[in-house]
Amino acid sequence: MLKRTGKVLQIASTYMGTIVGAGFATGQEILQFFTRFGYWGALTIVIATALFIWLGSKMMLIASDIKAKSYEDLNKTLFGDKYGSWISHFMLFVLLGVTAVMLAGAGTIFYENWNIAYQTGLLITVVGCYFLLRKGMKAILTVNAIVVPLMLLFTVFVIVDTFQSPGATRFATLPTDQSILAAWASPFLYTAFNLSMSQAVLVPLGAEIQDRKVIVLGSWIGGIGIGFMLLAGHIALSAHMPNVLQYAIPMGGIAKQLGHMVQLIYVFLIFAEIFTTLIADIYGLTLQLQERLKWPRSVLTLIVLACCFIASQIGFGPLLSTLYPLFGLISLGWLYLIIRKRMAHNGL
Repeated sequence: MLKRTGKVLQIASTYMGTIVGAGFATGQEILQFFTRFGYWGALTIVIATALFIWLGSKMMLIASDIKAKSYEDLNKTLFGDKYGSWISHFMLFVLLGVTAVMLAGAGTIFYENWNIAYQTGLLITVVGCYFLLRKGMKAILTVNAIVVPLMLLFTVFVIVDTFQSPGATRFATLPTDQSILAAWASPFLYTAFNLSMSQAVLVPLGAEIQDRKVIVLGSWIGGIGIGFMLLAGHIALSAHMPNVLQYAIPMGGIAKQLGHMVQLIYVFLIFAEIFTTLIADIYGLTLQLQERLKWPRSVLTLIVLACCFIASQIGFGPLLSTLYPLFGLISLGWLYLIIRKRMAHNGL
């Protein structure tokens, strides 16, 4: 029973850690996908949470059923060999782009918060990734088991502080000039993008665990945890609107108001969350490339890190603003197909 509970918590923390990346942890994703839609934000977060629970569990259950070696096996099962292969090729480039964004985000944190040169920050992160990834899935599970509870604890701290401020209920009344259609599309866009990205680590994770109840329970806890952090971030950001818009890292701006020590802890947690998503994405990429090329995983890890290091020279801001909206839009097509196929796959 204790071992089963441990596995459930591992799935939940890995799910949360994979979704909570650079855009989420900094507050930028919450701001763009939810808070800018004012009083609609909380309701659309509930929809996104339900989608994370449902589709995350189904993705891992199918991976477990077919014993998938990589996300390409899942895509081929869902869409057939031809289209599955095309989707996997596309996902390969998307993951490379997202990983470059994560690495650039890590470098930016070193430069803006710790007065360490951007290039030095990139190199420290790359070296850390390489040595951790030599341990495979075990390293991902261990890192998430440490980082995610800390992030949840800090989120509770922020929400408690927010509820003591005058703007605590602003999330329910915050006006918006955004289209209602865009507001209702945002949870689907957000879920589509994040789930299509997270399949790189959730598929091999699901394939490793044969206990369906463990997968379902882990997905429920993970999905609810993601929803809680989204809602907490949204409430905190709403309380500080529109001033919070001036910050590149909005949640960091809120943390700054809570004191210097709190800000230091939060910046470290942001880096840790970026790092967990980074190693998860690189792990998924190397599994995919290994299946195609049959090269040693350590060599492929070095190649992927080198490609991301080169791409990260463009910078965090330009990469985030250019790549994320494009990937989100294309991921909507993936979401539609996976919902349709899943419903036909053994009744799921």
